[in-house]
Amino acid sequence: MAVTATAAACAVTAMSLAASPAAAAPTNTTASQPGDTCTAADLGTRHPYIKTTEVSPTITHFKGWYVTEGTTGNQTISTSTQTTISVSVGLNGNVEGSFAVETLGKVGASLGLNVKVDYSSTSSESNSVTWNFNQPGYYGVYKGTKKVTGTYGSLNCNRVQQGDGSWALKWIEGPGSGSFTTYTTLEEGAVRCEDKVPAGSIMAKAQGLLDCGSAAVKAEHPAGAVAPTAKQERDRLVQRPALTSGTSAEQPKATGRSARAALDCQAGAYKIAVPGKPLSWGAPVLADDGVRLRPSTIFSAHLDNWRLCNVTERNGVLEASLWNWGNGGCATIAEQNAATERAVLMTVPCAEDDLQRFYIYRDVPGSSKIGVQNKYTGSMMGHDRYADGEFIRQYSSGRQDGTGTYSLIGV
Repeated sequence: MAVTATAAACAVTAMSLAASPAAAAPTNTTASQPGDTCTAADLGTRHPYIKTTEVSPTITHFKGWYVTEGTTGNQTISTSTQTTISVSVGLNGNVEGSFAVETLGKVGASLGLNVKVDYSSTSSESNSVTWNFNQPGYYGVYKGTKKVTGTYGSLNCNRVQQGDGSWALKWIEGPGSGSFTTYTTLEEGAVRCEDKVPAGSIMAKAQGLLDCGSAAVKAEHPAGAVAPTAKQERDRLVQRPALTSGTSAEQPKATGRSARAALDCQAGAYKIAVPGKPLSWGAPVLADDGVRLRPSTIFSAHLDNWRLCNVTERNGVLEASLWNWGNGGCATIAEQNAATERAVLMTVPCAEDDLQRFYIYRDVPGSSKIGVQNKYTGSMMGHDRYADGEFIRQYSSGRQDGTGTYSLIGV
């Protein structure tokens, strides 16, 4: 029997890594890879690149059904859930923000498949299948999909020393990486044991669940549902994992905040300023307020001065806590907002906590431009618009218009 699958009509296109959101690149644009050139405007951005992919046919809903003479024709059959697949990216599985969506978009583009690029689950799909049976026989009525899994890495822009001693900005593999799970559009149909089907297809996967050769195929049976065989029950248990949330090294495990950390801070203090403009990061006086763009004046009370503490360096990327001279707190993303796109940067009492740790990506020597990334969330710091009082926020892919690039200016 011929089975037709409905394919999604929208095509996934890739965005140019250096383009603004309003300027989409042509679909044949080659995505940047580690070692490619970037610019200072990219210091505050990051992008995914796909490391590995695996595509496997998976049956999500199934029912054995016996069609006798006189019962052929259109029938609507309520199937049973066989396997639940959820779209997920990273540790918490959320598909929120541009980074997760871009990851899945690149998966689809690299494989030439139309995959789900927002959170959804096959458990929410209707289980009913309407099919026209024109011959009697033992059928497997199914819904199925291509399950797509794999791993991704994170690309960040940072300075790299060349073999001749000069410096250049390159896309490097950043600390964020993880796994993803998604799936293609559901296909539905019916298949018999005697049907010739393509190897490795969704239909072949469904045919394998029929337990062809068992007594259920040969025995006289009234029309309607066929009780699952022991093999089918075993297969169902094997193929029904818990809801997939993905695993990721993107978010290191946060530690507790029970004690104030004893910070080893560098002697120098800095402004984290918008390049070439007077506004810079200003810490709040009130605990429930956030870090905002503020002008630096004699009345700033050192709220615009930051020290780098517990500094380490790996592969040219600094990692540090950002301690504010004015209020004595450390910059952080609030734990309850860690997975939230555009969450506001706050200051809290300093502790040994990855939410208070930041990666700093630097321009070539002689330039003060930097990009700032939260260690735990993987998101880049930026602001929506240049204005006095505007919050500093986290963006999973950074600000593509360059507003996530700042200057680290010694004071």
